[in-house]
Amino acid sequence: MAKVNLTLVTEFLLIAFTEHPEWGLPLFHLFLFIYLFTLLGNSGMIVLIRMDRRLHTPMYYLLSHLSFMDICYSSVTVPQTMAVLLEHGAALSYARCVAQFFLFTFFGSIDCYLLALMAYDRYVAVCQPLLYVTIMTQKALLSFVAGAYIAGLLSALVRTISAFTLSFCGNNEIDFIFCDLPPLLKLTCGESYIQELVIIVFAIFVIPACMVVIVVSYLFIIVAILRIPSAGGRAKTFSTCASHLTAVSLFFGTLIFMYLRDNSGQASEKDRVVSVFYTTVIPMLNPLIYSLRNKEVKEALKNFLNRVKTF
Repeated sequence: MAKVNLTLVTEFLLIAFTEHPEWGLPLFHLFLFIYLFTLLGNSGMIVLIRMDRRLHTPMYYLLSHLSFMDICYSSVTVPQTMAVLLEHGAALSYARCVAQFFLFTFFGSIDCYLLALMAYDRYVAVCQPLLYVTIMTQKALLSFVAGAYIAGLLSALVRTISAFTLSFCGNNEIDFIFCDLPPLLKLTCGESYIQELVIIVFAIFVIPACMVVIVVSYLFIIVAILRIPSAGGRAKTFSTCASHLTAVSLFFGTLIFMYLRDNSGQASEKDRVVSVFYTTVIPMLNPLIYSLRNKEVKEALKNFLNRVKTF
């Protein structure tokens, strides 16, 4: 029988896109532009929501937390990706890989919960407008957001502990842009059934559970919109949900592709492109989605720019 290399891994090598060294510098500049735009766009959204009293509503309060999470979420992965592109590969210690995995899961899980809370907010606003003020109180909002952060922390702890009690041996190359679960599972050796089962079961309580809340909320919203007699009224009501629905479709569509499917075999070019999309592009797009398709945000931005001109 052939001998198997059981040397334990003490560091990981990120080698995504290194097979095309000529792509390194152009992609580095592209990622740098996207990252700076992400920081500027999401920071600007938070500032607008804080400064304009018309945006002091539950929906925008949740949106400010989503923008903050997008900044954190992107900052965990994009700088590391730029280092990989600039240096044509990067070594990551075991501890740094664990930290990156934990933080990525923490911020990503909170993103999921916040999007679900925003769907519930839209459901209350459209289906129970007379009770909206009494249901979405400041105390309730603080409880919802605190619950999202606590649930995100628990999700990250369980997923990280389960993933890194696995044994990694032999090959330590990760053909990906950061330490994520699908490429890490390809490096495992020995029995990993229990850990993988825990990861899968717990994933069901994050992505699908949030999706159930979102889908059920929008089913009630669609029914309520169809009951509105005028076409103008239906369009106006749906427009209040369009931005959130767009953000949800982009975010959960890519997550489903990455995590709720068979991850056996080698990482493909498609996997890397999708990972770039949900870690890099979506955090950049969210401020655009919520500003270009939202009358209140556009007016707040216009007022802010007018104030700046007067100084």
